[in-house]
Amino acid sequence: VASDALCYWRALLHFWGGGSFDECPPLPRTPHSRVQLFSVALVDWLWDRPHYRAGTFGQDLRTNLRNVAVPATGVPLSLFCAHRLLQRLFFVLVNPLLCLLAALVHVRQDRRADFSEVFRQLLLTPTHWFALWRLNCCLASFHSLCSQAEGYRCEDKWTFLREAEQLGVPVTPSLDISNLVVKHVNEEGGLGIFFYKNVRAGGEWIIQERLHNGPFISSLLPEDAPLSTLRVITASDRSFVDATHEDKAGEMKSLSCVFRAGRSRATTDHDSVLFDVDTASGSIHSGTTNQHWYTLGFSKAIRELGLVPERTNCHPDVDIADGKLRVAGKTIPNMKAILSTVEEAHASLLPDVPLCGWDVALTNKGLMLLEVNLSCNFFLGTFDMQWYLRFMERHLRALDACRSSM
Repeated sequence: VASDALCYWRALLHFWGGGSFDECPPLPRTPHSRVQLFSVALVDWLWDRPHYRAGTFGQDLRTNLRNVAVPATGVPLSLFCAHRLLQRLFFVLVNPLLCLLAALVHVRQDRRADFSEVFRQLLLTPTHWFALWRLNCCLASFHSLCSQAEGYRCEDKWTFLREAEQLGVPVTPSLDISNLVVKHVNEEGGLGIFFYKNVRAGGEWIIQERLHNGPFISSLLPEDAPLSTLRVITASDRSFVDATHEDKAGEMKSLSCVFRAGRSRATTDHDSVLFDVDTASGSIHSGTTNQHWYTLGFSKAIRELGLVPERTNCHPDVDIADGKLRVAGKTIPNMKAILSTVEEAHASLLPDVPLCGWDVALTNKGLMLLEVNLSCNFFLGTFDMQWYLRFMERHLRALDACRSSM
């Protein structure tokens, strides 16, 4: 444990001191550990630099980590993004301590696990959903800054919808009206009335008809579930800053797919059970949740201390005669067409962006893309980890060389 912690701190000092990606200290020589530790140190370098969707990288972290908590503490991660010194403190002391505590909990629940191995994995080669999301966010921020790729404009939802419509990409349509007025049926005296100016008329609101789940998706959900999407992650071979002629002719690759089965009475599928989907066959595998990462407040979080979400084959909110509705084992129809749609969208809209997370809705009006996420989240989906790490390693090495000349 001590040697792994020392390795972690040596790597941070190396990279914070200006050391290159390829010259990291001897121990973390595996692709995963090198990518992980470089990306951790990269947060400090990116901190006050421009971000493609916010003023700075630090500002983006403060905005998007407000509802994400350290599990079983209720402490929002945005707290450690309030100041540059706090994020340094987090990575130097808090992160190793959290890995230590998480390893203790893991070993307590699984007596066969080796404590030192679990600690090493959590600190140097983590694979939990948040570590991978953080890694994808760092790549997007680093890549957009160094490459100035035009594709990052699609992070803006209206730009994405407008350009997708022009290219014939199937996206959710928006209403072509200037303004929308919404009134409560009973309130009066100027109360209960809201005005929305359409982005088409220079406003800030995209006004759309509410869509509903198609027949197949509806059959897997409670009646009051929200529109529930597939999250598909694609990668572009054309996005490398050191791209060769062969790379520029490369293809888009679908890495993972997750069915986000919305919960009963939820507004969106951010509250959902995450069922892994086989991209080759469309077969739905078992699901789980990451909602314990979104539990804010100590009193609520302490009740979850030591609890690990179990995997399930069923939707917990749908009762049938002999138990719960089984979701695992069902097959998403037309999986090949779904993957082709997102790969073609990546190629036509933003081939210069490394990773895209597509929200695909199988609606009552057909297949539609709701939006694209460039700091994307795998949502616990499975994928070819070794391919992903090679992809990440090449990007980070090339971008590291690029920033030295900035």
